[in-house]
Amino acid sequence: MNYKDILRNEEVKAFLKKGNANLNVMGFTDHSEKHCAVVAKRAGMILSKFGYSEHEIELAEIAGALHDIGNAINRNNHAEYGALLAYSILEKMDMPLEDRVIIASAIGNHDESTGGAIDVISAALILADKTDVRRNRIQNKDKATYDIHDRVNYAVTNAAVKVNVQKHLISLNLQIDEEICTMYEYFEIFLGRMLMCRKAAEVLGARFKLTANGSKVL
Repeated sequence: MNYKDILRNEEVKAFLKKGNANLNVMGFTDHSEKHCAVVAKRAGMILSKFGYSEHEIELAEIAGALHDIGNAINRNNHAEYGALLAYSILEKMDMPLEDRVIIASAIGNHDESTGGAIDVISAALILADKTDVRRNRIQNKDKATYDIHDRVNYAVTNAAVKVNVQKHLISLNLQIDEEICTMYEYFEIFLGRMLMCRKAAEVLGARFKLTANGSKVL
């Protein structure tokens, strides 16, 4: 079982589709299957770079694939709802109990308002999720009605996540068009998430660095 198998599951697809539709109505950026695939792949890449086992990489990828299904229930406490839904779906897919618990725990702790990294799987999930900043996550097509969340994401013209194993460093390097949004606005939205990434990196024995337009900011 891998994350691609998970994303092909009809129940998972239905929850992600409904969750993203709900968030679209509420003015949120993309939280669809595409976002979950990005997070799954990135979570696995981070653990792979640091030499974790294939099994741990697989668990992080599956957690990434499932982490946002709780949005179909409610945006508030979506991490907790998602953890319960993921556990149920994985049980039906005959995943071993211990693995189901690890994945549910990671999903339940991925939101900055209620959670935090408590093991390597949750750390990889948090880093992968919070660094998915890109222009094409915006669902609102009317630029005249962009709120601060839309402007901040639209202003990011390039984003790259780099892992330097020798320096024990995970970096998010952004190019931001400051004519679209100021650095102050960016940090108003993302500071909590970036601090969460810093703590998650520590769980992996690494540091987290954020650069914007070539300057270190965290």
